[in-house]
Amino acid sequence: MKIKRYQVDAFTNKLFAGNPAAVCVIEQPISDGLMQAIAAENNLSETAFVWGGQGEYEICWFTPLCEVDLCGHATLASAHALIAEEGVSENVIRFKSRSRGNLIVTQRESFYELDFPRTGFVKQGEDRSLMRCVSESPVEFWSAGEDLMVVYSDADTVARLQVDSVRLGELKYRALITTSTGEDCDFVSRFFAPALGINEDAVTGSAHTVLAPFWSDRLKKKAMKARQLSQRGGELTCELVGERVLIGGEAITYSAGTILID
Repeated sequence: MKIKRYQVDAFTNKLFAGNPAAVCVIEQPISDGLMQAIAAENNLSETAFVWGGQGEYEICWFTPLCEVDLCGHATLASAHALIAEEGVSENVIRFKSRSRGNLIVTQRESFYELDFPRTGFVKQGEDRSLMRCVSESPVEFWSAGEDLMVVYSDADTVARLQVDSVRLGELKYRALITTSTGEDCDFVSRFFAPALGINEDAVTGSAHTVLAPFWSDRLKKKAMKARQLSQRGGELTCELVGERVLIGGEAITYSAGTILID
């Protein structure tokens, strides 16, 4: 079996920035076990598997440790791989996923716009167990599905934050989202998910399904610019449209190759 494999840097227009994802274009579905083995071998935060044609595709996402319900940067990377590398002529790619239903990516010149469902958030009290995991004390705590979102006073605090990945991975949360208002953008964030095998994700599109509505309420804005303050860094645009979040960014192909499986 031969599988086409692309590695794409998402939410950036230059190599060695943004969030790298592997995209495996397959002719028909393969077993979950094989997809998980390939994702572990790739050893990137996410590997996407896509199959289909004529603008309609199936998609699923795997970290090195497990399958996940949604991944923004690997979805953007998949659309880029199909359009820029596979020669798909449609500028609107519809992905059907197991967990989140239909997801739409639209190419707008050099940008790709993800159309995702928004994620709700509920305020909660201080979680003292988290305080053993982070170097800076948050000012607010919010639950966002399986994730914990904490708010800091400013972007500098988010940038210098240190996280104990071992301790964080032992908590009940799938991941930790840290955020604050930005200085030269509307808001900033970082994303930590050691329970998924990702100590820190470079740029997390799916996290913005909660970050965008949260900051839209705070800033009284529908359209915003966001930055993820990881070492690689990334730039995103966000817009609230009803119960959907439009998340935009650029992408660039780093490599193209073939996976060979006996």
